[in-house]
Amino acid sequence: MTERYADVILNISHESVDRPFTYIIPEELRGKLTPGTAVQVPFGNAKEAKLGYVLSLRKEAPSGFQLREILGIAEKKLGVEEGLLSLAVWMHEHYGCMLNQALKTVLPVKEAVRARRRKDTESAEHTARSEAAARELTAEQSALLSELGQAEAEKPGGSYLLFGVTGSGKTEVYMRLIEEQRRQGKQAILLLPEINLTFQTVRYLEERFGGEVAIIHSKLAKGERYRQFLRAARGEASVMVGPRSALFAPFPNLGLIIIDEEHDGAYRNDAVPRYDTREVAAKRAELAGAQLILGSATPSVESWRRAETGEYRLLRLTRRAVPGAVPASATVADLREELKRGNRTVFSESLREKIEGCLSRQEQVMLFMNRRGYARFLSCRSCGEPLSCPHCDVSLTYHEDGSLRCHYCGYKTVKPERCPSCGSPYIAGFGMGTQQLAEQTKRMFPAARVLRMDADAVRGKDGGQSILDRFRAKEADILVGTQMIVKGHDFPNVTLVGIMAADTELYLSHYTSAERCFQLLTQAAGRAGRGEKRGEVVIQTYRPEHYAIQSAAAQDYERFAAAELSFRRAAGYPPVLHMMTVQLASKEEEALTRAAACYADCLQAAAKKLGAAPQCIGPVNAAVYRVQDYFRKMIYMKHAGYDILVQIKAAAEEAFREQVSGGISVLYEFV
Repeated sequence: MTERYADVILNISHESVDRPFTYIIPEELRGKLTPGTAVQVPFGNAKEAKLGYVLSLRKEAPSGFQLREILGIAEKKLGVEEGLLSLAVWMHEHYGCMLNQALKTVLPVKEAVRARRRKDTESAEHTARSEAAARELTAEQSALLSELGQAEAEKPGGSYLLFGVTGSGKTEVYMRLIEEQRRQGKQAILLLPEINLTFQTVRYLEERFGGEVAIIHSKLAKGERYRQFLRAARGEASVMVGPRSALFAPFPNLGLIIIDEEHDGAYRNDAVPRYDTREVAAKRAELAGAQLILGSATPSVESWRRAETGEYRLLRLTRRAVPGAVPASATVADLREELKRGNRTVFSESLREKIEGCLSRQEQVMLFMNRRGYARFLSCRSCGEPLSCPHCDVSLTYHEDGSLRCHYCGYKTVKPERCPSCGSPYIAGFGMGTQQLAEQTKRMFPAARVLRMDADAVRGKDGGQSILDRFRAKEADILVGTQMIVKGHDFPNVTLVGIMAADTELYLSHYTSAERCFQLLTQAAGRAGRGEKRGEVVIQTYRPEHYAIQSAAAQDYERFAAAELSFRRAAGYPPVLHMMTVQLASKEEEALTRAAACYADCLQAAAKKLGAAPQCIGPVNAAVYRVQDYFRKMIYMKHAGYDILVQIKAAAEEAFREQVSGGISVLYEFV
């Protein structure tokens, strides 16, 4: 018997329609619909047809409902590949979001838009040169690939954590794995955290695989993104590369997913659903029977623990790929001692001497400071009041063009002549950003050619690629920048990295602050000495005794992981326990206070009903209480069972909506 009915997800984001609706399949469409097909359907009293996607087909109709017919197939809309549809359903259940929100996530491009002709590297002139461009493998790389090949032969799929020191040749391993998938007629996805890494890697991929490479990233126009996903769906491309949205490439025969720099915070989606790309990638790999590789020199604590417990299989690359190249030697400069010696410059004596040495040898230097702008904030020297954003509870960052900007909401103004609070003319900058660092670097080393790379300097379409190209071509001696410069870049002539304020991350009010500090320092240190020349790193800090600083200086990840997991165990933080974060926001502060208390009561009642005893903290003010005129409160709930937290959330949300009407937005994050 042919399927005569279809369960359809409507393209409407509202709690009342957050479920599939059953429609009759008209005679002319029977046999033409499959899960994922985009269709036009009638709904409610609306005069215009609504867009929907077929979730499943059925032979029997549900009883007790008067059904309507599907009007037709939505020809101009991209359908959903069946595996991606299953992934959307899983995301809906796993992250507690609406089904339509999950569907929109796996469908980042929904319809055709006229594409502009591209001028970048992906053109018909590029043909595959594949193996001819392959680099010679080290013994470690060969052994690792052999191990992976044997595991694949025994049992297809599986999840692996590739723990390789900086410069160990993880990218070449990725290339060989992709080649193997192509030989088998399968496709591969390579995820990267930063857009400037995407450009760099695409060049390398196209040297190997030519026109079989598709690229997706936020700088592409809608029409071009549509064309790239269409190429994947039609089998015209076998490799998709890009940030987290590339995970949803509609490959019909996916064999491999690689997440490079898997520890990076960019893999967490801030919009609803607030998903972890690593978890979603693992589920997609499972649904497709594909292999998942997570690579990093500084794995996330969550992934490391999964490797320890056997959920991931651990692979190691312990040596740098270039013969003779070794990890950079580290010097820790205690800024407290520098101050005692009368050094009030931003450069420790050790760093200044080493920069002078590099410049004399015509070697290059990278200076890392994870704070953009000219000064962190301006403050009145008379009354002490900082100049703050009128819409957010943060100080404004001072930029070299004389502007004051909020890095939360984008508010911009000019530096006032007098203090808005007391009228004093004595306003000064405190703290330092990359703009001021670049300026002071030019003063200290006037003969050096200095480039700067941060979010303000890379607003152009190329995502900063021109800056990186100039530095690689040795058109500059010193590159000053934020974390953009320390992720995955390979500059053989860089022999010195200076980390200007190593402990900045340690002062963030988040349980992952030490992990983030260690990762940034280690990644930064990994940029030095990647060629044949010996590399050095100078770590400037006020907290040289901290285990994150000590471990990064020693380039000892396992030492850090042991200390950090011990801390997480004692405090009950992920990955030891799972945690649900609830953020409530409103423009009305009193209404928010009442709603947050109500939601906390709903959570406690839901937990009691389920017989669970989670730890509950809050409601408390968010670290930044007001953003874009919205006040924000947080509630944290921890429990060993992830599914328990999802169930508590579902029950609490339903009870909350019955008691509180409108004006309160609620966001969830599960870890």
